[in-house]
Amino acid sequence: MKNTKNIIFKVIVVFGLLFFCGGAFAQTPKPNVVIIYVDDLGYGDLSCYGATEVQTPNVDKLAENGIVFTDAHCSSSTCTPSRYSLLTGSYAFRNNASILPGDAPLIIDLDTPTLPGMLQKNGYKTAVIGKWHLGLGDGDVDWNGKITPGPLEVGFDYSYLIPATGDRVPCVMVENHHVVGLDPEDPIQVSYKKKVGTDPTGLEQPELLRYQADKEHSKTIVNGVSRIGYMSGGNSARWNDETVPHQMLHKARQFMNQNQDNPFFLYFAFHDIHVPRLPDYRFKGTTDMGVRGDAIVQMDWVTGQLMQHLENLGVSENTMIIFSSDNGPVLNDGYEDKAIEMLGEHKPGGPFRGGKYSAYEAATRVPTIVQWPGVIQPGKSDALIGHTDFYASIASIVGHELTEKEAPDSYNLINALTGKSKKGRDFLMEQSYTYSLRKGNYKYIKPVKKWKPDWIEEKKGIESGSSFKPQLFDLSKDIWEENNLADKKPKLVKQMQAELSRILNEDQSR
Repeated sequence: MKNTKNIIFKVIVVFGLLFFCGGAFAQTPKPNVVIIYVDDLGYGDLSCYGATEVQTPNVDKLAENGIVFTDAHCSSSTCTPSRYSLLTGSYAFRNNASILPGDAPLIIDLDTPTLPGMLQKNGYKTAVIGKWHLGLGDGDVDWNGKITPGPLEVGFDYSYLIPATGDRVPCVMVENHHVVGLDPEDPIQVSYKKKVGTDPTGLEQPELLRYQADKEHSKTIVNGVSRIGYMSGGNSARWNDETVPHQMLHKARQFMNQNQDNPFFLYFAFHDIHVPRLPDYRFKGTTDMGVRGDAIVQMDWVTGQLMQHLENLGVSENTMIIFSSDNGPVLNDGYEDKAIEMLGEHKPGGPFRGGKYSAYEAATRVPTIVQWPGVIQPGKSDALIGHTDFYASIASIVGHELTEKEAPDSYNLINALTGKSKKGRDFLMEQSYTYSLRKGNYKYIKPVKKWKPDWIEEKKGIESGSSFKPQLFDLSKDIWEENNLADKKPKLVKQMQAELSRILNEDQSR
């Protein structure tokens, strides 16, 4: 009898632990998942992260009701690799992913498991709305016909896209497989090698520009702004930069309306605050920081509208929202829009050094907020997490067991993401023009063999962080990454070099 009681007691304890460690998620309906991914938003660009020159009340509300992470990282210092990692749970270097031209083929292999595809298999309707920049087609896109493969072939049920970036042609929106509003009598031509058609370029007629651009961004003029690459035709389909955020918001509302009775996944990928920065008229002048500050305010307003629509539909209580950025901040990224001149006292990277393109912390340490009413207790967390970890963590919520090679660099950190644990990763890799590795408060930056020290500094005004020598920093004492400890801690350097080599040379790190 005593043994029977002991067995019963042990069973109760085991089930209690399972419930505490994640079984609780199975007791409620599958939550909607909304990832709001901002472009080029720095750690210091939000008032809930310390900004004083710009106010972001809607994101602040999200922060007040969720967890604010102070040590969360996108996987790369540039956009395409970060977005690839977010959707695949894989470091981008495994697929040689880098910043793509506007006519690049789809870089997500069709047999690669993806976050939306995994959720699709678990009963979710999925959508991507906004900036894509992961390639379309197979290398020879017919912008006047069916554009495939694309998001619909890698796990999304619906897509409404900026094909690449706002500073690259073609300047059109693509809905599912087709350009929106295209007149067949005015076909689109695109070239990144030579001029097509007779449209003026920034180099030829700079007097037509709203603001000047560097040589790379001075090709075909669309909406008063010169872009990267040449385009002709498609005039009825060309976007107006100022209205794109409203179009994206409209499509997001439609998708949520249509799927409010089913679990849904929405990947809302902002173009703000990437260049060219052309906020709608209602936001112009809302800050003293010029168009970059105004674009932050526009982003905040759209975020508020998304949150309000979830409430209006009555689904906000069962929706997990993840808000973050694809990389750190950049001011002058090809256009003379006075982002530097009007910066004032604002610090886009917060207390961190570097920015977009850099190996320093401001490149990948980005604002990250997670809200899930009834599950997450509001607060702050110092847990070390990466955006690759969203895949495995969300999989655990819906009861999906990862296969051996699925999401190879994604760790299940659902307890950290929901505030049940302060423990994050033991190691975290950061990718830039070199590789870095975090271990606790220590950061190692791999030396480079070839490097032009002034490239990023001269073109972007950002310190690259690259060096011919190993670098090691203790971020608990040296947050600005000034005091290189590599010579003083050779054993730690060797340990971190070995772990980084393991990640880089093996097929997966998980």
